[in-house]
Amino acid sequence: MNDAIATVHVRIRNLSRSYLEGARRHAVLARVNADFSHGETVALRGRSGSGKSTLLNLVSGIDEPDEGDVIIDGDAITRMSERERTLYRRRNIGFVYQSFNLVPTLTAADNVRLVLELNGVRGPDAAERVSELLEAVGLGDRQDAWPDVLSGGEQQRVAIARALAVKPALLLADEPTGNLDDVTAGNVLALLDALVRAEGGTLIVATHSATVGAFCDRMLDLREGALVAGDAR
Repeated sequence: MNDAIATVHVRIRNLSRSYLEGARRHAVLARVNADFSHGETVALRGRSGSGKSTLLNLVSGIDEPDEGDVIIDGDAITRMSERERTLYRRRNIGFVYQSFNLVPTLTAADNVRLVLELNGVRGPDAAERVSELLEAVGLGDRQDAWPDVLSGGEQQRVAIARALAVKPALLLADEPTGNLDDVTAGNVLALLDALVRAEGGTLIVATHSATVGAFCDRMLDLREGALVAGDAR
């Protein structure tokens, strides 16, 4: 990690989450603690079902913990109402999903533009940002393409552009290469890493792949509900 990066961006304190499975309660996360600094990229590794997606959903405010806090630049999103969390996430957090989650009835450009419009950015400013992002992900000539005619890698690149639309301070990626072949996955990871660093954001990427860690400043392993330091980059 860059030695110049010193300020904590995301702070997780004693975060716990469990779910009912029949009559029994299954603990997914048990008093997790972690700090993430401005500008760094972190791989969150763990096997399927280890709680990676749950942790990202808690950090983004999509889900609520049983206990504990998520604090982003001093804002405790775990203490906000659902509406407050939604608005905060819309303005400050980008999310890249494994399944892309593109709106099938919108073109590539309109999928990216939608996020901008939800944040009050319209007209020439929105058009300029959409073009800038789709050019950056190598899809400048595919702006009018519908999702169903795009390859998996192209859909993922649109999803990355959409997640970065409002220049979020925090970008979360949940298994962003899980549905891609090795070559496309490598290209997407390199692109994601480069764009996040260029935008000056913080990236937390959940994965079960060791390859993803090569693009990150550090790795954390999720084991039995706890986070432990992984191998250094």
